[in-house]
Amino acid sequence: MKIGFISLGCSKNLVDSERIMGMLRQGGHEFVADPKEAEAILINTCGFINPAKEEGINTILEMAEYKNGTCKKLIVLGCLAQRYKQDLIDEIPEIDRVVSISEYPKLNEILSEVLEIEPLVSYGKSERLVSSKPWTAYLKIAEGCSNNCTYCAIPLIRGGNVSFAMEDIVAEAKQLAANGVKELVLIAQDTTKYGLDRYGKLSLLTLLQQLHEIEGFHWIRILYMYPDEITDELLVGMTKLPKVLPYFDIPMQHGNDKMLKLMNRRGSVEDALKLVERIRELFPNPTLRTTNIVGFPHEGETEFNDLMAFTKAVRWDRMGAFTYSPEEDTVAYGMNETVDEEIKEARLAVLMETQEAISLANNQQHIGEVMEVLVEAQDGLVGNYRGRGRNSAPDEIDGWIIFKADRMIEFGSFVQVKITEARVHDLIGEEVYA
Repeated sequence: MKIGFISLGCSKNLVDSERIMGMLRQGGHEFVADPKEAEAILINTCGFINPAKEEGINTILEMAEYKNGTCKKLIVLGCLAQRYKQDLIDEIPEIDRVVSISEYPKLNEILSEVLEIEPLVSYGKSERLVSSKPWTAYLKIAEGCSNNCTYCAIPLIRGGNVSFAMEDIVAEAKQLAANGVKELVLIAQDTTKYGLDRYGKLSLLTLLQQLHEIEGFHWIRILYMYPDEITDELLVGMTKLPKVLPYFDIPMQHGNDKMLKLMNRRGSVEDALKLVERIRELFPNPTLRTTNIVGFPHEGETEFNDLMAFTKAVRWDRMGAFTYSPEEDTVAYGMNETVDEEIKEARLAVLMETQEAISLANNQQHIGEVMEVLVEAQDGLVGNYRGRGRNSAPDEIDGWIIFKADRMIEFGSFVQVKITEARVHDLIGEEVYA
């Protein structure tokens, strides 16, 4: 069967999609990029915030149009399917099956029945079909989240935190390395909580030590590190693992203690400042990334000014920020003292303008430095390449290093680039040779 597959949302959703595609590929089915050619279309949806839900609905409606042609089956999976299963069934009759996340253990049986095909290998047993660039792959180490932040619907959708068995993670990592993956990116809703539920203690460092021993990996990157679980033991341990990059993705969400408590975020602003100081003490060139929510209920000028002061004090290398989006069934959904949308947008603009100036200044400090770059693309003219340094996560989360070279370079290679110019997000340079 010719199958079209669309994966929306985060990298954690992408890993689910790659597992499902692996099942179908192992069953002998072919994937097509053009939905006009597809006999079945599968959409793995996101349901985290309103824009993601809108994107999911619009994509489903768009793909439903192909039911008038070659496409005979339209299947919707993922977070939106988990949260709004009956609504999707009732409102979009073109959908042949809505598969919630809780049904994934029986996904092989469900897909075999709906698609009217031979039985598939069970979900999680087949080899993933890595759909990103072949030299980089995400590795999901846990499912769900138990932090219960008041604004977040993830626990409602994915359930509480469940760490995967370390031996299974290591086995999957070995397979990825054997397939040519050079950059391994660890993900979960909260990577730093890994192992607490399964082994009775935080076990991310133990996992990193095992992954570090696998031949083939050049970089190991960690995303979604909860600040109060970044222990000194973990930091010191990371300094002894050269493949593990000093890239710290720490979603703070705010810079005011009152707001952190309202969000049910553990720790304080002072704790975060001490953590940042410790990271910079241990690592000569760490990258610090965060995300913030602007306009959460009860955020007044004082609270927002504290967020601005915190941002200036830390001087994050990277920051993602967005305005608060109320999600039904979360604790914050019923909070009073909401912030007007115009005020939210104005505050977001001020925050990001400040962060851009900080990011530019931080990038300018790299001028003259020789950085290792993972080459990923070529820009038009011969000799113009772009790639990522240790300071940039994949999928355009962060900026590029754009450089000139006087030779042909294979994508997925590592080269040395001297930085000659800095922009807000990107660095400019030229290849140098030993």
